[in-house]
Amino acid sequence: MASSDKAESVLRAHVTSVKEDLMTGVSFMIPFVTIGGIFMAIGFGLSEFGMFPGSTETVFSETGSLPWYFAQIGNLGLTVMIPILGGYIAYAIADKPGLAPGFMLSYILQQGMLIDAAGAAVNLNADGATAGFLGAIVAGLLAGYVARFLKNLDVPAFIEPMMPVLIIPVLTTLVLAPVMLFVLGVPIALANESLTGFLESMRGGQALIVGAILGGMMAFDMGGPVNKVAYVFATGLIGEGVTGPMAAVMIGGMIPPIGLAISNFISPHKYAAEMYENAKSGLVLGFSFITEGAIPYAAADPIRVIPSIVAGSAVGGAAAMTLDVTMPAPHGGIFVIPLSNSPFMFLACILLGSLVTAAVALLLKPDFEDRVEAGDAGATPQADD
Repeated sequence: MASSDKAESVLRAHVTSVKEDLMTGVSFMIPFVTIGGIFMAIGFGLSEFGMFPGSTETVFSETGSLPWYFAQIGNLGLTVMIPILGGYIAYAIADKPGLAPGFMLSYILQQGMLIDAAGAAVNLNADGATAGFLGAIVAGLLAGYVARFLKNLDVPAFIEPMMPVLIIPVLTTLVLAPVMLFVLGVPIALANESLTGFLESMRGGQALIVGAILGGMMAFDMGGPVNKVAYVFATGLIGEGVTGPMAAVMIGGMIPPIGLAISNFISPHKYAAEMYENAKSGLVLGFSFITEGAIPYAAADPIRVIPSIVAGSAVGGAAAMTLDVTMPAPHGGIFVIPLSNSPFMFLACILLGSLVTAAVALLLKPDFEDRVEAGDAGATPQADD
């Protein structure tokens, strides 16, 4: 029994460590995603509004135009974000010695020519597929573990100064490059290609389910690991030209603070008096795509608030995917709504989900004073004046 408990404890610690490593990679990747997505969206927007020659379909061929510059910079940001993800996952595991191998191995898996050649060598037709963010996660984890193993080796004193900048990065890349290319790279690239193709072809019920899942995940922990998984999934697809999931994710992330603020404005007696000020800031945070604006409400009454926000965000995300609403920018909230293919439908999905959250919250929550009298652990009575 003790052995089983120990194994469970070790497994739990390892899972927690992997989650933290992934979140480190995501946190370093997000600024690159933001720059790339917003610059790309501006380039498309300038072309779409007819201010410059060309259109969204021809922006990359209008060399030297202002939209072309924005689109090129955006494309580079979305290209480099995937190696950044892999590099900083490895960095989280092995510190500086893991950074370069994680970056390089992740970048290698984004080269269609290399994947094609590796596929031909193992009798698999990759057909130009690349490994995307799935490959970056695998490459980052493996590079980190190998680099950390080499880092912990006992070596002669005269070799130690060369370990972090020369020996560990080179050996890690040398050991893992054939594994990533010939063993893991091609299957991951094919899986990534299949996932992208599935998302591009989704219609009706399939789109509704995926949108509901992504929206619900964004609300579930309000900026935590589940939220970040959905966000990384959607941002990774922007680079593949699939922008529907990003709309569902952004809408799902904006709804919780807005919906709870609406419920607070409608029925202030269901909340502590000080929450009314949180509602005002919650609107601003929600429209800015900062899901964490809902945290004060969830901290005070998680049992009722979390189901409310998950329900609203799931409805908003499902509506967006079903209606083919897109969002090419990975951040910005209300400020990038004009870049959507249907700004009014984007806003309508936010409103729909926010009203669902407000309605469910009001249905589930009793009056605040009743909760205090009942000794509800989520309620904190106010001090007498």
